[in-house]
Amino acid sequence: MSKGLRLDNLRVALEGGSHPLIPVDGVSLDVPAGQCVALLGESGCGKSLTALAMMRLLPEGVKVVRGDVSLDGESLLDLPERDMRHVRGGRLAMIFQEPMTSLNPVLTVADQIRESLAAHRGLTGRSADTEAGRLMAAVGLPIERLSSYPFQLSGGQRQRALIAMMLAGDPTVLVADEPTTALDVTVQAQILRLLKTLQQERGMGLLLITHDLDVARDMADRVAVMYAGQIVEWASRAQLYGAALHPYTRCLFQVLPSIDRRGGRLAQIPGMVPAPGTALVGCRFAGRCPDVVERCRSEPQALRELAPGHWVRCGQAEPGRLASDALPDARDASSGDVKATPSPILELRNLAVHFPIRKGLFQRVAGYTKAVDGVSLDIRAGQTVALVGESGCGKTTLARAALRLIEPTGGQVLLAGEDIGRLEGEALRQKRGDMQIVFQDPFSSLNPRMRVGEIIAEGLAALRPELDKAVRATRVTEVLERVGLPADAFGRYPHEFSGGQRQRIAIARALVVEPKLLICDEPTSALDVSVQAQILNLLADLQQERGLAYLFITHNLAVVGYLADRVAVMYRGRIVEEGEAAALLNAPAHPYTRMLLESAPGKGMTKVPEPGTRARIPSDGCAFADRCPMVMPLCRTVAPELKEREGGSRLSCHL
Repeated sequence: MSKGLRLDNLRVALEGGSHPLIPVDGVSLDVPAGQCVALLGESGCGKSLTALAMMRLLPEGVKVVRGDVSLDGESLLDLPERDMRHVRGGRLAMIFQEPMTSLNPVLTVADQIRESLAAHRGLTGRSADTEAGRLMAAVGLPIERLSSYPFQLSGGQRQRALIAMMLAGDPTVLVADEPTTALDVTVQAQILRLLKTLQQERGMGLLLITHDLDVARDMADRVAVMYAGQIVEWASRAQLYGAALHPYTRCLFQVLPSIDRRGGRLAQIPGMVPAPGTALVGCRFAGRCPDVVERCRSEPQALRELAPGHWVRCGQAEPGRLASDALPDARDASSGDVKATPSPILELRNLAVHFPIRKGLFQRVAGYTKAVDGVSLDIRAGQTVALVGESGCGKTTLARAALRLIEPTGGQVLLAGEDIGRLEGEALRQKRGDMQIVFQDPFSSLNPRMRVGEIIAEGLAALRPELDKAVRATRVTEVLERVGLPADAFGRYPHEFSGGQRQRIAIARALVVEPKLLICDEPTSALDVSVQAQILNLLADLQQERGLAYLFITHNLAVVGYLADRVAVMYRGRIVEEGEAAALLNAPAHPYTRMLLESAPGKGMTKVPEPGTRARIPSDGCAFADRCPMVMPLCRTVAPELKEREGGSRLSCHL
């Protein structure tokens, strides 16, 4: 009997109302031991609900109504809950998308690993401590971290600790639900390489749920593409990435931005994933499909094997079509790049933000954390400057200091030539109309008790008080239409919208006061590739129309290649390299920039150095010295200066 996980015609129903909703409808797939299977698709396709169904963790009112889930030949749906508790977290384990919500905040890492060891392997006392140390070593964490609480760990460390907990039960199959969505490129590469190594060493099956096609390319042996509750394509990695056959899969490939090509418009998939309650007779992708014919809307589609091991749910699919055939290439629709004006909109001059470190009973200042340490940067009208770097390098702190949402410790911030550090009260409030920010998580930045029209009009009321209520309402309606939201969005609440729509609301709120500068802090990091394309196209269009200056903070280098004119690379509070986007991405000069580019998904699991610690770096040396593969003795004793180079670029490196 072969080991692994098997789903056979799984159907999940959400009860309530006159008709049950079917978010997962007839899903069948295998996850053999020793193989990685990627489950791809947009949000709302049913990927996570499928995982919860196989774990028997469905919320109240949702249940499996048909099909089976078996592990090593044993049906899990027939097991009593007492027996299922030994399987769940043991032979079948799951890594959830957000590790902080999966780890107990009042227990140490050691306590949580011991709990799993006792429940699934019967290990206690010294044996459990020894095995916990071995698991920590396996996931690349020092044994000292066993005594840490989750809040004392970084995002990548929390994900590693959660993986150690899941490995404690010695699983046959490990399910990983978007395990790297919110992580920067280097930590993402480390986590993915760790999962791949553990899967191969332990002979586990790995079900990787993701919307990142490059991650799936690096990790998977086979790929299942899911749409509206059904598997629409099921193939080996080579088959899918060599010649995807379902129109939906080909569309997903087409909307991806490219690190090698800037400008123009990205192709978009029109519409949205249909809700589970939508009455659909024929193909579920028909309403968005570029290849649709009349019978697609009326005839249900079944999975067909069009090549050995390559199954497709489409009556139009045929062998020989390439992944680029689905949507027309929309890049040529661009009217060209906006030319930047000579005068900068935003000028940062030696900007610094230092946070005090307090110790002792009286909390005296014992030192400072230099989150931003002497940064100088210019952004001109119609120009996009991308600010890239790992989490914790100071990108968001710099953005907030530039807007005076936090007070800088030193330096100057000039907006259209005016030093905003000298402004106070009403003068500063009026100046805020020229500079706006779009935050990473739109839902947490929108007031859940206010309607969308009120949220957007709030800025007008505060910054343009001379406008009467009717004029404000007209402007809100206009900006809603401009960002692609329906007119009825005016009277609805944020929770009634999808993630991409909420991001559009946040952009509308920023645009309604007609700013000159827009700071975008990871605005697409948690979005599907299809929604990401819509938001990036919107930002590019708005810049063309209004000459907006963008400071675009991101760790997605493909987005940088598509959107940015210039790129500034930040490491531990300082700019280490800056230059024209095409030149910097094609020929990076700083070792840290090269490491970021090599860590990007799709690079084939490149080895990435582990993060260093500040304690190991001499205060007068290069901050990157402990991770640099080309380090010299000079790097550890003399800090490099950020110097101008030929072609208008800047570099901070002795090499």
